Amino acid sequence: MVKHYPIVLRARPQGFHLITAEVLEQLPDLPETGILQLFIRHTSAGICINENADPDVLHDFELFFERLAPEDMPGLRHTLEGPDDMPAHIKAVLTGSSVSIPIANGKLALGTWQGIYLGEFRRRGGNRKLLASVYQ
Repeated sequence: MVKHYPIVLRARPQGFHLITAEVLEQLPDLPETGILQLFIRHTSAGICINENADPDVLHDFELFFERLAPEDMPGLRHTLEGPDDMPAHIKAVLTGSSVSIPIANGKLALGTWQGIYLGEFRRRGGNRKLLASVYQ
């Protein structure tokens, strides 16, 4: 059995943001066992699971992604929506558009130091929409 739940994340500035609590607040009680799949419905933001304890990780992510796909990268053509548009698409491809997390004992079976992150790659991305699918 699969149930789908829309999730709306509040607007955030460019960067990586821990969203685990915000996602769980918008879901009903989780089943004892199953899988939660989160899919982001945008091409200029990504979703991933990573380290949630040391804030230096977020700094390092931002440093790496900005060096990999800077807004002033020569030769980019897709700039109709501004200089952050194509770099945002590149970064979103690298982080991915979905994550799957096992559910055990009615809770997400994340590791001790793991959290769900939104990669907001636009300067003004606005609210971001996810579709949460709970497989039981």
